Amino acid sequence: MQVIILPSAAAIGDYAADVILRGVAERPSYVLGVATGSSPLPVYEALERRWIPELAGISAFALDEYVGLPYSHPESYHSVIDREVTTRLRLDPNRVHVPDGFADDPAAAATTYETAIRDAGGIDLQLLGIGGSGHIGFNEPTSSFASRTRIKTLTPGTRSDNARFFSSPDEVPLHCMTQGLGTILDARQVLLVATGEKKASAIARAVEGPLTSMCPGSALQLHPDATVLLDEAAASELTLRDYYRFVFEHRPKWQR
Repeated sequence: MQVIILPSAAAIGDYAADVILRGVAERPSYVLGVATGSSPLPVYEALERRWIPELAGISAFALDEYVGLPYSHPESYHSVIDREVTTRLRLDPNRVHVPDGFADDPAAAATTYETAIRDAGGIDLQLLGIGGSGHIGFNEPTSSFASRTRIKTLTPGTRSDNARFFSSPDEVPLHCMTQGLGTILDARQVLLVATGEKKASAIARAVEGPLTSMCPGSALQLHPDATVLLDEAAASELTLRDYYRFVFEHRPKWQR
């Protein structure tokens, strides 16, 4: 796992965009895993600002969706991904996929989504944020590291965190459909982005804590090509933050 500490959210967005655009240029059939929430927004802003025609040809798969929330709801992830990703990056809507949380048979829809990722050739780069409980996607604590796309029950803490997007806390759905930790670990490359002091504890547990299902983000310690992009506040509880800076400053030429 590579930990990179940058001065601002904008710098994080630019760094992540560099990685994504390089991949898109090298692989015409690029598949990008996209995330919602505030953390990835600087990445989408940078990609919009630095748009290249090759972006229009990529496929995208969202991490998760609420169960039972109509797609027309402004906070459904169908709506959020359409606003923040598809429209901004001028993607083909037919190539942008979001879990079908409004399906009559959500369990079957989860299996179908997992199959669609496999049929697309797998995800080249998965963009992630992290929640206060250490969750990535909506994989709450005790999620299996081998889990695939499925239905999960959201913790009260996650629902409280997401209540700011709704008119009242009671409107936040209880259930979600999310890519599993096993699905995420199958991505060829992972970029986790986090900013702000509120993410510091979760980041410290995911990066430097034990490998445990109680902090699902710690599963990224198993990934062969995972990069964590942080601002100073999000990195503030890392014991080895000076070492991470030293490593980044002294990268060999082939890593630059």
